[in-house]
Amino acid sequence: MTLSGSPTMPGAVPSLAVASSALGDRAGAAALAERLALPFLGVVKPRQVSEFDLLLFADDHGLALQATGKGAPGPVRVDFAGGKAGYRREHGGGTGQLVARAVGLQKTRARLHVLDATAGLGQDAFVLAGLGCQMTLFERSPIIHALLADGLARGLLNPTTSDIVARMTLHEGSSIDWLMAAGGEVADVIYLDPMFPHRDKSAAVKKEMQLFRPVVGDDDDAPALLAAALAAATYRVVVKRPRKAPSIEGPEPATRLEGKSSRYDIYSIKALPQG
Repeated sequence: MTLSGSPTMPGAVPSLAVASSALGDRAGAAALAERLALPFLGVVKPRQVSEFDLLLFADDHGLALQATGKGAPGPVRVDFAGGKAGYRREHGGGTGQLVARAVGLQKTRARLHVLDATAGLGQDAFVLAGLGCQMTLFERSPIIHALLADGLARGLLNPTTSDIVARMTLHEGSSIDWLMAAGGEVADVIYLDPMFPHRDKSAAVKKEMQLFRPVVGDDDDAPALLAAALAAATYRVVVKRPRKAPSIEGPEPATRLEGKSSRYDIYSIKALPQG
């Protein structure tokens, strides 16, 4: 990751620092900067920062990823109580949601252990935890892991989300390495949503993807992740893909579920338990 303050060239990794607002957790931000070996700018206003492209920014709402400079889009943070996650919790449609159907929640009454091997912002994991699944989350990007850990900590303190977040356990590091080292069955279902090498720069691309893709990059090892997941799941592996994207290199999925923009490739290993 580029840490210097030099301007970002096309295709380059953006420069990144850690900072705080006047009302943010300045001490926590400084500790995070030290842990991630990133520059700490102290208390700043992101629109006035020009020497870095992105900030991990601690304000009175928690930790966020924030673009700098005038006219930059607003911050992206993990918020399980409000926003999209809150709406899905209240109006999401229960086990009828595509992700729930893909995991198999309509076919079993058992409480499934689902391992989300590419957790990202934790949105799908939160939906599944809200439907009763015990969730294990892996995120290998230390930047995204920091955002998700902050969101989970705040979610545990909120009475509307604490019971759900308590079913979500986050780990940092490569899920591929962990799955290969674990040996045998480690979860009922393993869920994958690898970053697809998508180059659309239109306004329709979600704000979080505009910020995250240059930092995280593409998951070029998705075939290895799929192979590791198939060797470690008890009942099925579920892969979320853009609707028109090819399947991950490897065995063909047993079935697919398609939505408006995404689809779920389902790799069945054996029938889900009934009770």
